[in-house]
Amino acid sequence: MTNRILVTGSNGLLGQKLVALLHAQPQTELIASSRGTNKLAALYPQVRFVPLDVTDRAQVQAVLAAERPTHLIHTAAMTNVDECELNREDCWHQNVTAVEYLVEACAQQGIHLTHVSTDFIFSGEAGPLAEDAVPGPVNFYGQSKLAAEQIVQASPAPWAIVRTVLVYGTAHDYGRTNIVLWVRDSLRAGKAIKVVDDQFRTPTLAEDLAQGCWLVARQHATGIYHISSSELLTPYEMALQVADYFHLDKALISRVDASSFSQPARRPLRTGFLIAKAQQELGYQPHSFQEGIALLARQTDTR
Repeated sequence: MTNRILVTGSNGLLGQKLVALLHAQPQTELIASSRGTNKLAALYPQVRFVPLDVTDRAQVQAVLAAERPTHLIHTAAMTNVDECELNREDCWHQNVTAVEYLVEACAQQGIHLTHVSTDFIFSGEAGPLAEDAVPGPVNFYGQSKLAAEQIVQASPAPWAIVRTVLVYGTAHDYGRTNIVLWVRDSLRAGKAIKVVDDQFRTPTLAEDLAQGCWLVARQHATGIYHISSSELLTPYEMALQVADYFHLDKALISRVDASSFSQPARRPLRTGFLIAKAQQELGYQPHSFQEGIALLARQTDTR
């Protein structure tokens, strides 16, 4: 049977990785969708693209009725944590209201929905966390993503929630940086950087997250899955690994704690995920952080 998969947010980091992965899968028809023009048109001219603003209920209804996907992987979201804190109405519209519209349309048409969520629904007191850990967000972004999860879980249509942690990767025409490239580029420029050593995460390579979403959709899996790496690291420890890999000066890296930064949104201190469920039920196998650094080096370094 052919899976017809529609991806929202195909211009984003995860969306681009899903397009790269899914367009080559046998018995899979891919529909990419995003706000604005298709950034991947030149790279994947064979992939069908439809413009879709997920905050527009009429557009959501029309596109899903016309395209008739069997699966929808929802990656579009407002993910800048400080922006979400400062622009709460916009955050709620993009992260919660949009999910209401998608869930409604998926329920009407019997579409399997994979919804991407985050470790920021948790308080950060007890990581690494299994899927049944009790949520307790400490910022508005986390509150919005938890509200979206609750909407998904109430859907009568088949659903899965894929939670992830600190996603890093590189993509085409994509403005945002990530911890690996930020550390590498800062140190190459001889710039001293301050990196926190009291926050714990299991950093997730974007390709691994795409693989996890694909495994869920392909197996028509339902329920909640934690998709990340299995290594619990602080950003400071990550920065040291990046410096070692690229043979850069670690003396430029200063270890600090989170209280030395003044940011609009609080960050949970200790999250990270236990991924045994995804490994056992889906066959998910993530890269190590070292392998992730090496992949980014191949993708971004021309020398």
